[in-house]
Amino acid sequence: MLPAILFDLDGTLIDSLELILGSARHAFVGFSGRVPTDEEWRADIGRPLLTVLREYARDDAEADQLLQRFRAYQLEHHDRLIRPYEGIVETVKWLADAGHRMALVTSKADWLAEKALLHVGLDRLIPTVVGCDSCVRHKPHPEPVERALALLGVPAANALFVGDSPHDVESGRAAGVRTIGVTWGAFSREEMERAGADLVIDQVEELRRVVARFPTPTG
Repeated sequence: MLPAILFDLDGTLIDSLELILGSARHAFVGFSGRVPTDEEWRADIGRPLLTVLREYARDDAEADQLLQRFRAYQLEHHDRLIRPYEGIVETVKWLADAGHRMALVTSKADWLAEKALLHVGLDRLIPTVVGCDSCVRHKPHPEPVERALALLGVPAANALFVGDSPHDVESGRAAGVRTIGVTWGAFSREEMERAGADLVIDQVEELRRVVARFPTPTG
């Protein structure tokens, strides 16, 4: 059986870094507490948004205000500032045509992840979405990956998780799936290797080849 493939969204399938950083900057304009730098915010990409905002806010009301400001900018500029990485749509279509079952595993809200997939033309190729609304615990916990495996009906031994952040790698490893780190997103090869990725790739075009290299379990 061909391995199922789980994909992260931001930094893996879509280039949304400018949107993410712009939304964060907008959220913290006029904020009287500690304001994250771009580098600090980049390091938290892959974690649920509200979880990160609560680490800067002094109470839940302040976190909600930051969330509303973040969302306002994000939704206003969403379609203009996200795009699929070059070659991603063609690669995902090739994998689907070859018979690989696929799911999205993201810390983004389910509805927003679905909006992004629709905008870049991946919604029909990856119809199964596990976002932060689908789970109680989030990356780097294994629950999102385990949820995706259950929805696809495949064992961990017959699945790969492709992602650009250490949170993806740690979540996949904890769930028992093999992990492919990518370096075209927000994190470096060194960061992905330190997280324990089974393989790290630098080009979208490598995905077809490396997926074929992972052996199908027997027995």
